[in-house]
Order: sequence, then C-alpha cells, then structure tokens
Amino acid sequence: MGNILKKIVYTFLLFSFLVGCKSNPISGRNQFMLVPEDMAISESRKAYIQMLTPIKNEGKLNTDPVMSERVKNITSLLVAQAIAYRPESKNWNWSVQVIDEPEVINAWCMAGGKMAIYSGLIEKLNATDDEIAQVMSHEIAHALLSHTRERMSRALAMQLGLTAMTIAVSDERYGGIAVQGTALAAIVALDLPNSRTAERESDRIGIEIAAKAGFNPQAALTLWRKMADESGQSDSRFDFLSTHPAPVKRMEALEELTQSMMPFYNSESPKPTHPISVGNI
Repeated sequence: MGNILKKIVYTFLLFSFLVGCKSNPISGRNQFMLVPEDMAISESRKAYIQMLTPIKNEGKLNTDPVMSERVKNITSLLVAQAIAYRPESKNWNWSVQVIDEPEVINAWCMAGGKMAIYSGLIEKLNATDDEIAQVMSHEIAHALLSHTRERMSRALAMQLGLTAMTIAVSDERYGGIAVQGTALAAIVALDLPNSRTAERESDRIGIEIAAKAGFNPQAALTLWRKMADESGQSDSRFDFLSTHPAPVKRMEALEELTQSMMPFYNSESPKPTHPISVGNI
C-alpha cells in the first residue's frame, strides 16, 4: 500500500510541475505557476494590508512628507515605463509607502504593484534619486516578471508535496526524517536556482526601466558599492545558498549592463508618469 501511495504522490507532483510550467512573455523563461495571476494579486493585496496596518498604527508610515513625495515622483516615472512591458499592469492599483525604519535597508514590490521602501535605505546610504530609482525599478521588475506568483507556486507545491509524503510514509518512526529530507530537497531544488535566476532577470529589466525613465544606469553600480560597504561584504564572493548574488559578482554583472543601457538614458524621448497612491493601504 505504501508503494502505491508513493507512486500516486510522485505522479501528482510530476503532473503539477508539467501543467504549471508557463513561459514568461518578458524573460522567455519557463516558470512554475500553480497560482493564478488574479489570486497572486489578491493575496498580495491582503498581505500588504496585514503587514502595513500595524506599522501605520505605530506611526511609522510616511512620516516624512518630503521623502514620501520624492519616492512617489521617482516611482511614477518608473511605473510609466514598466507598463510598456506588461500593458495589463496599467490597471494595477500601484502604490508605494515609505516605512520609517532608520536601520532597515530594504524595499519590495508585490504582485499587483504594491511597493514599499524603508527610510534606512535612503538615509543610511544617502541615496540619490538615481539610486532610489535603481532599487525600485529592480523591485518593480520582480512584479512584472511574476516572481511573487512563482514563489507562491513553489511554496504551494512544497506544501502539497510534504503533506503527500507524510501520508505516503507508512512507518511513523521515520516519517519525520523523511519529511525533513523532502523539505530540504524541495528548497534547494525548487526555490534556490530559480530565485537566483529571478534576481538576475530583475537586475536586467530593472536597470532598463530606470534608464528609459531618465535615471542614470551608473547609479546601479554606486548603489551596490554603498550596500556592499554598509554590509561589510565588499570583498565577498561567496553566494552559495543565497537568493541575492554577492555584491562583487552583482556589480560585475551590472557593469556589463550599464554601457548597453546608456542609449536609453541619453534618449530625449518624453518621460511620462503614471499615478501612484501614497498613504492609502
């Protein structure tokens, strides 16, 4: 009976993987997608509210009007360019919040265009507009490339797989060990390689979006030098089991991209904006 259950489990997981693979229209890469787009956006919206509501209640959301307006102006230029990659994203409810956490250097963009940046990134790095644009365009690229949806699909697959394996293992004495092993294999095999690929994709698309919006591609290099110095890892090349490339490797890759993006930056084409919501979560 145990062997039959295992065969059913493996068949189910293989079927899910084959059915869930879809080609991304921007990157051309096949992505594992079990979660529908509308579900990824709606769940991200819920998560956005859950994350930011207590921060707002603590009085740590958009506390500096000048900083919030600055971030809004930058992201409105970026989003206008981002929409060209995915025209349907024009209908997303794009919004950005500045979280007042002076020690936190971070920013993110969820499915559906829900963005946030921490004040620490701007203040501790003394970030220029061009550098802020590089951070936010990178995060926007994650949303355009459906990376949130991809991560949700992997998480769902791992949950289904682990649940099924728990059922399939008939001997309770070894059940825990089997599940732990499956969990580790799932993380390494499913999550890690694609996540590192996703970071490279977002670097490439993000720097292009920023350049087309009128922000200097060279800022990607100055930004990562600042981040490397701040983290104390400027000489580190060890990026095993990391979803972000080590600073030196990342700067090497960005340096190659920078020159090819200069024509976009130097173009005198109009730089449109797109409405961005600030304050309302």
